[in-house]
Amino acid sequence: MEEQNNNHLRRSMTTGQMEMIAIGGTIGSGLFMGATSTIKWAGPSVLLAYAVVGLVLYAMMRALGEMIYLNPGTGSFADYGTKYINPLSGYLVKWSNVFQFIIVGISDVIAMSQYLNYWWPNLPDWLSGIILIVILTLANLVSAKAYGSLEFWFAMVKVVTIILMIVVGLMVIVFGLGNNWHPVGLSNLWSHGGFFPNGWKGFFFSLAVIAGSYQGIELLGIAAGETASPQKAIVKSVKSVIWRILIFYIGAIFVIVSIYPWNQLSAVGSPFVETFEKVGITGAAGLINFVVLTAAMSGANSGIYSASRMLFKLSVDHEVSPFFSKLSKRVVPNVAILTIAGWILVGFVLNTILTQMSKTASNLFVIVYSASVLPGMVPWFVILISELHFRKQNPNLMENHPFKMPLFPLYNYFATAALLLILAFMFINPDTRISVSVGVIFLVIMSIIYFVRVRKHEEPEASEETEFENEHHLNHHK
Repeated sequence: MEEQNNNHLRRSMTTGQMEMIAIGGTIGSGLFMGATSTIKWAGPSVLLAYAVVGLVLYAMMRALGEMIYLNPGTGSFADYGTKYINPLSGYLVKWSNVFQFIIVGISDVIAMSQYLNYWWPNLPDWLSGIILIVILTLANLVSAKAYGSLEFWFAMVKVVTIILMIVVGLMVIVFGLGNNWHPVGLSNLWSHGGFFPNGWKGFFFSLAVIAGSYQGIELLGIAAGETASPQKAIVKSVKSVIWRILIFYIGAIFVIVSIYPWNQLSAVGSPFVETFEKVGITGAAGLINFVVLTAAMSGANSGIYSASRMLFKLSVDHEVSPFFSKLSKRVVPNVAILTIAGWILVGFVLNTILTQMSKTASNLFVIVYSASVLPGMVPWFVILISELHFRKQNPNLMENHPFKMPLFPLYNYFATAALLLILAFMFINPDTRISVSVGVIFLVIMSIIYFVRVRKHEEPEASEETEFENEHHLNHHK
């Protein structure tokens, strides 16, 4: 084993794997299981809500794509924060990413252990959770390519299911398949209290949950450091991924709110299961259970990958112990991977113990999980603001740039304002107020740690130069 810099990470992932990582990291169990809660708040206007958040995220992806095209490295968006805003923002991006994906990893492992109960009701949750963590950790330890391959197939299962759902749903709506050939039509979109049944307030409440379900899309900015032909992969991924995600999300939810009255969905259970059973696909419950299990595995897999690379980067940037930047013979940050998997395991075990002691403790976990929404937004804010400064400082690099941010700078301002509005409504909504407050407390604590420890030990200017020197080396390493 040798301790190495990030210029020694191997570019072994393909463009296709990179695309699927971004899709897989974004389309998680939130769509399959969480769509009902967003529909409860917004009613049919949830379609518009997904489109609005999609537009905001397209701005973030284009800003990220524009910068990363010139400097594709592991965790590059943290570097942009350091260079173009201040070292504190880069530091907060890295820790927010680690915190967010550990929390997501814990929640996904909990979800997976419950999904396995469907087939093996006598299997203890703690045992299935530990087995799943071990499998995903081993996949990440083998190589970045092994992680990419696993994620590719996880994402493929989700994508195929959603496409099937949209096709089947449209046949129910247009031809009346499974409904005695009486087309369902689109009247459910307005006949139960109108398109905005809970007004604009319900619409804005849903935006926070939707923003949370899109988190993980910035994984491109981490995978870029281990992708072959990164420039080509980045342009292709950014252009295609966002539209695919929007089609999948809006398409699936359009089918759900068209077939079922929005105010009766809570009685339906899983709309996916119900739709497939409606058209006579037997064993739909088992099929969907397999898909949501895959979605949760994909989320946890991406969580271990992303958080370990950011911990590795914190180590390379001298913000945590150099111990975490050690690489295995297979050229993966094995210490960082094992550390992240260990934290997910501890979180999972604590949750299992607390749930057994008290049933109300499970609510505590919901709060903690929701707390990852604000740290998950930190990279988005940093990317959008960094790009404004990036343009000012590098006008020469933009002359022949093939992948410029559209409608600059207005699009940046629109996306940043929209994200601030979402946060404001998270404070207004009693269901999300505690969780966003936990996110704020986390960011305040990390800021204090930064000023007390990091600044004391090194000059920010020097660390900044080191970071970009590392990225320069990485850029030229094949």
